[in-house]
Amino acid sequence: MPELPEVETIRRQLVPRLKGRRIQDSHSHESEKFTPAKEAVGTTIQTLNRKGKYLITSLNDGRELIIHLGMTGSLTITSDTPDDPYIRAWWQLDDNEFLTYRDVRRFGRIRCVPAGQYDTIPTLAAQGPDALSPEFTPEGFYRALRKSQRRIPTQLLSQRPVAGVGNIYGTEALWMAGIHPAKRQISRSAATSLHAALVEVLKAGLANGGTTLRDYRNADGSEGSHQNALACYGRSGQPCLRCETPLQHRLYDARTLTFCPHCQPR
Repeated sequence: MPELPEVETIRRQLVPRLKGRRIQDSHSHESEKFTPAKEAVGTTIQTLNRKGKYLITSLNDGRELIIHLGMTGSLTITSDTPDDPYIRAWWQLDDNEFLTYRDVRRFGRIRCVPAGQYDTIPTLAAQGPDALSPEFTPEGFYRALRKSQRRIPTQLLSQRPVAGVGNIYGTEALWMAGIHPAKRQISRSAATSLHAALVEVLKAGLANGGTTLRDYRNADGSEGSHQNALACYGRSGQPCLRCETPLQHRLYDARTLTFCPHCQPR
């Protein structure tokens, strides 16, 4: 699933291509997960923001077009009329280019709502501060983690203590901070270390254009390169880059998580 670095990379690439453009035509597959693409026809795109894994497009009529890429979604701009069978929606712009949403597994979501009114998008309404925002502080993060007895990785994936973190960058940050993925409660100092690790790994992923393991592509169709810099995720059985102990993986809360049994003691 695209996480914060992947979604932010797409946002940054799309802003100069979309800002000020008028949507003059559209098409979308019928789905309960989609607001029909035609809802945005006739509007002008003012800006493109992000919170966590959500792209939030501000329209000039006071609404927002909100897109979550799900597991395999991607957004690209093309000059050709879309004919890929996996393209679930497209919007034709006034420069005759197309913003296309492609999603093989169909887990993505598209909504068009009044600005800031997210009651129909409960996962967006309930999420915590964006991981790269000033609102994401060590103390606030610690207090948010204290509210739940779920395992730390499960809390991160819920988006409630912090928005934008998924399995890839959560695994990397837990390894960097030396926190075992089975833990349910951590100290204030450990939460501070995990906060710093999350910011560091997310910024590194962003600098590398995201992580492409299979489906993810940037807005220009290219792959990210952060998969070549992963220290823990997907490396089970390989030596830890710190201590050379073979990394292990375990199933916790229906998620396969990789960790170092030496550097991340239980």
